[in-house]
Amino acid sequence: MSDLYSPELLTLVTAIPHLGRLEHPMGSATVRSPACGSVVSVDVILQDGSVTAFAQEVRACLLGQASAALLGKIIMGRTLSEIETLTEDVAGMLRGNSPPPAPFDGYSILEPARAVSARHASVLLPLRATVAAMKNAATPMGSGQ
Repeated sequence: MSDLYSPELLTLVTAIPHLGRLEHPMGSATVRSPACGSVVSVDVILQDGSVTAFAQEVRACLLGQASAALLGKIIMGRTLSEIETLTEDVAGMLRGNSPPPAPFDGYSILEPARAVSARHASVLLPLRATVAAMKNAATPMGSGQ
Protein backbone atom coordinates (compact mmCIF):
# COMPACT_ATOMS: atom_id res chain seq x y z
CA MET A 1 0.00 0.00 0.00
CA SER A 2 2.95 2.35 0.58
CA ASP A 3 3.75 2.23 -3.17
CA LEU A 4 0.21 3.38 -3.80
CA TYR A 5 0.70 6.56 -1.76
CA SER A 6 4.22 7.46 -2.83
CA PRO A 7 5.82 10.85 -2.19
CA GLU A 8 5.69 11.47 -5.96
CA LEU A 9 1.96 10.89 -5.99
CA LEU A 10 1.44 13.14 -2.98
CA THR A 11 3.46 15.89 -4.69
CA LEU A 12 1.48 15.49 -7.91
CA VAL A 13 -1.84 16.32 -6.23
CA THR A 14 -0.60 19.54 -4.65
CA ALA A 15 -0.98 21.39 -7.94
CA ILE A 16 -3.89 20.05 -9.99
CA PRO A 17 -4.06 22.09 -13.22
CA HIS A 18 -7.24 23.79 -14.38
CA LEU A 19 -9.19 23.64 -11.12
CA GLY A 20 -12.57 25.38 -11.12
CA ARG A 21 -15.36 25.78 -13.63
CA LEU A 22 -15.64 27.59 -16.97
CA GLU A 23 -18.14 30.43 -17.20
CA HIS A 24 -19.56 29.44 -20.60
CA PRO A 25 -18.54 25.87 -21.45
CA MET A 26 -19.55 24.15 -24.66
CA GLY A 27 -19.83 20.87 -22.79
CA SER A 28 -19.98 19.81 -19.16
CA ALA A 29 -20.28 16.56 -17.28
CA THR A 30 -20.29 15.39 -13.69
CA VAL A 31 -19.36 11.80 -12.94
CA ARG A 32 -19.68 10.14 -9.56
CA SER A 33 -18.18 6.89 -8.37
CA PRO A 34 -20.80 4.95 -6.44
CA ALA A 35 -18.04 2.81 -4.89
CA CYS A 36 -16.30 5.65 -3.06
CA GLY A 37 -18.45 8.74 -3.52
CA SER A 38 -15.82 10.68 -5.46
CA VAL A 39 -17.18 13.31 -7.85
CA VAL A 40 -15.49 15.04 -10.78
CA SER A 41 -17.09 17.80 -12.84
CA VAL A 42 -15.50 18.89 -16.11
CA ASP A 43 -16.17 21.84 -18.42
CA VAL A 44 -14.68 22.11 -21.91
CA ILE A 45 -14.56 24.38 -24.90
CA LEU A 46 -13.58 22.79 -28.19
CA GLN A 47 -12.37 24.35 -31.39
CA ASP A 48 -12.08 22.17 -34.48
CA GLY A 49 -12.55 19.15 -32.19
CA SER A 50 -9.66 20.00 -29.87
CA VAL A 51 -9.77 21.24 -26.28
CA THR A 52 -9.04 24.96 -26.09
CA ALA A 53 -10.37 25.55 -22.57
CA PHE A 54 -10.75 23.08 -19.73
CA ALA A 55 -11.74 23.23 -16.08
CA GLN A 56 -12.27 20.54 -13.50
CA GLU A 57 -13.76 20.41 -10.06
CA VAL A 58 -12.36 17.41 -8.22
CA ARG A 59 -13.80 15.95 -5.03
CA ALA A 60 -12.00 12.65 -4.97
CA CYS A 61 -9.51 10.51 -3.12
CA LEU A 62 -5.79 10.83 -3.69
CA LEU A 63 -5.87 8.56 -6.75
CA GLY A 64 -8.71 10.50 -8.36
CA GLN A 65 -6.87 13.73 -7.66
CA ALA A 66 -3.65 12.32 -9.12
CA SER A 67 -5.47 11.23 -12.26
CA ALA A 68 -7.01 14.71 -12.56
CA ALA A 69 -3.57 16.28 -12.16
CA LEU A 70 -2.12 14.10 -14.92
CA LEU A 71 -5.07 14.85 -17.18
CA GLY A 72 -4.82 18.57 -16.52
CA LYS A 73 -1.20 18.55 -17.68
CA ILE A 74 -1.95 17.03 -21.10
CA ILE A 75 -5.54 17.98 -21.97
CA MET A 76 -5.04 21.16 -23.98
CA GLY A 77 -5.23 20.55 -27.73
CA ARG A 78 -6.42 16.96 -27.32
CA THR A 79 -9.31 15.45 -29.27
CA LEU A 80 -12.12 13.23 -28.05
CA SER A 81 -10.53 10.26 -29.82
CA GLU A 82 -7.25 10.82 -27.99
CA ILE A 83 -8.93 11.05 -24.58
CA GLU A 84 -11.07 7.98 -25.30
CA THR A 85 -7.94 6.04 -26.23
CA LEU A 86 -6.17 7.30 -23.11
CA THR A 87 -9.13 6.19 -20.98
CA GLU A 88 -8.97 2.72 -22.53
CA ASP A 89 -5.19 2.58 -22.05
CA VAL A 90 -5.42 3.60 -18.37
CA ALA A 91 -8.20 1.04 -17.78
CA GLY A 92 -5.99 -1.56 -19.44
CA MET A 93 -3.04 -0.58 -17.27
CA LEU A 94 -5.19 -1.08 -14.18
CA ARG A 95 -6.04 -4.58 -15.46
CA GLY A 96 -2.34 -5.41 -15.91
CA ASN A 97 -1.44 -4.12 -19.37
CA SER A 98 1.42 -1.73 -20.06
CA PRO A 99 0.98 1.92 -19.07
CA PRO A 100 -0.14 4.38 -21.76
CA PRO A 101 2.66 5.35 -24.18
CA ALA A 102 4.10 8.83 -24.65
CA PRO A 103 2.84 11.51 -24.54
CA PHE A 104 0.62 9.99 -21.84
CA ASP A 105 3.31 7.98 -20.10
CA GLY A 106 2.96 9.93 -16.85
CA TYR A 107 0.07 7.66 -15.92
CA SER A 108 2.60 4.94 -15.00
CA ILE A 109 2.77 6.60 -11.57
CA LEU A 110 -0.68 5.09 -10.98
CA GLU A 111 0.40 1.50 -11.75
CA PRO A 112 0.39 0.52 -8.05
CA ALA A 113 -3.41 1.06 -8.09
CA ARG A 114 -3.68 -2.24 -10.02
CA ALA A 115 -3.54 -4.08 -6.72
CA VAL A 116 -6.59 -2.25 -5.33
CA SER A 117 -9.48 -2.86 -7.72
CA ALA A 118 -11.81 -0.78 -5.54
CA ARG A 119 -9.76 2.29 -6.54
CA HIS A 120 -9.84 1.75 -10.31
CA ALA A 121 -13.05 3.80 -10.65
CA SER A 122 -11.38 6.73 -8.88
CA VAL A 123 -8.44 6.69 -11.28
CA LEU A 124 -10.78 6.62 -14.29
CA LEU A 125 -13.23 9.24 -12.99
CA PRO A 126 -11.54 12.40 -14.40
CA LEU A 127 -11.05 10.71 -17.76
CA ARG A 128 -14.65 9.54 -17.97
CA ALA A 129 -15.94 12.98 -16.98
CA THR A 130 -13.78 14.56 -19.67
CA VAL A 131 -14.98 12.15 -22.35
CA ALA A 132 -18.59 12.88 -21.38
CA ALA A 133 -18.02 16.65 -21.39
CA MET A 134 -16.36 16.48 -24.80
CA LYS A 135 -19.22 14.42 -26.19
CA ASN A 136 -21.68 16.95 -24.75
CA ALA A 137 -19.75 19.75 -26.44
CA ALA A 138 -20.13 17.96 -29.76
CA THR A 139 -23.93 17.87 -29.49
CA PRO A 140 -25.99 20.89 -30.57
CA MET A 141 -26.32 23.38 -27.74
CA GLY A 142 -24.91 20.84 -25.26
CA SER A 143 -28.17 18.87 -25.34
CA GLY A 144 -26.32 15.68 -24.44
CA GLN A 145 -25.75 16.71 -20.83
